[in-house]
Amino acid sequence: MGCGLGVVLAIIMVISLIAWLLSFLDISGPTRQLQPVPPDVPPAAGAEVPVIDIHAPGRTSDKLDFWAQPLAGATDIPAPALRAYGNAELIAGEAWPGCQLTWNTLAGIGWVETRHGTYSGSYFDRSAINELGFAEPPIIGIPLDGGPGVAEIRDTDGGILDGDTEFDRAVGPMQFIPESWRRYGRDANGDGVADPHQIDDAALGAANLLCAGGRDLSTPEGWSEAIYSYNRSQEYLINVRDAAASYALNQPAR
Repeated sequence: MGCGLGVVLAIIMVISLIAWLLSFLDISGPTRQLQPVPPDVPPAAGAEVPVIDIHAPGRTSDKLDFWAQPLAGATDIPAPALRAYGNAELIAGEAWPGCQLTWNTLAGIGWVETRHGTYSGSYFDRSAINELGFAEPPIIGIPLDGGPGVAEIRDTDGGILDGDTEFDRAVGPMQFIPESWRRYGRDANGDGVADPHQIDDAALGAANLLCAGGRDLSTPEGWSEAIYSYNRSQEYLINVRDAAASYALNQPAR
């Protein structure tokens, strides 16, 4: 009896562990039929972002909560990240009107980079965006030390952003290296500090990078060039495109 009970308990524990691990994977529910993702470049625009006062004091992305909540449920994008992407689209539309950046392109990058601030490199130590928009625990990439498949970038910020005084590391939900953040970082949550670990700031910094040089993201050439400026990889471009196209269909990325 005792031995048999032990075997049963062991089986239950294994099944529970497998179920727990699968809960971290990006797998859509079996009853949901996702639409085919169009291969168009640029991907179609996502749901229109309602106009808010982006010059109001404080964290303007909070004003988009009524828009983000139902869309978050449909796309599986955490609402704080979705608000940040929408807020960045509105700010970019005023700051760089010729860019034609849409929130779902930012979301495509956010999904590929860190699953919108939820993946820090380990399924056993997941991050989450807190109520202030910061990823907890902070998302810090591997050292860019020139190892296999990795560029060598010596420290440029004294370890202030990434905690590494020898090599730079990509940080935050949108994975900026310190040198790129110095050039493109922007404050979007109204606290007067541009912080790549804060999702509103990170999304606007990404918008700034994508729109740099007067790019027009409504054209295939402009959109592709913008994504390559983030990561010069054909696979990366396709993954971002497919995620952005899925979000335009109000469904999760795959």
